[in-house]
Amino acid sequence: MRGLTSAQADDLRQALHTAERRSGLRFGLFLGAPAAGGRRHFAERLHAALGTESADAVVVLVDLHGRGIEIVTGESARARLGDAACRLTAMSMATAFSAGDLIGGLLHGINALGEQATARR
Repeated sequence: MRGLTSAQADDLRQALHTAERRSGLRFGLFLGAPAAGGRRHFAERLHAALGTESADAVVVLVDLHGRGIEIVTGESARARLGDAACRLTAMSMATAFSAGDLIGGLLHGINALGEQATARR
């Protein structure tokens, strides 16, 4: 994860692993500018690239320069993480980011998504 310290990258990997283990879903995180086509379209392409695992997957895209967050869920994942839960998590992350806490916002967001998916398992 470019631009992060090794400790920050390790913390994020651990958070993703914990969310996966607790919920049974696959979690992915992309930090950076999306390729052509816009944030949402790029996030959906990343999600689709997971192939057969995409139904149980959650992809979080954070565009640091464009100041945007996209959360894409697969069909099975969506049953446990609805639009409202994803929207609230994205708002919470954006609040932390605007206060200058990138890592805290990411960790909180990943943990929140994992917990919400686990609660509805």
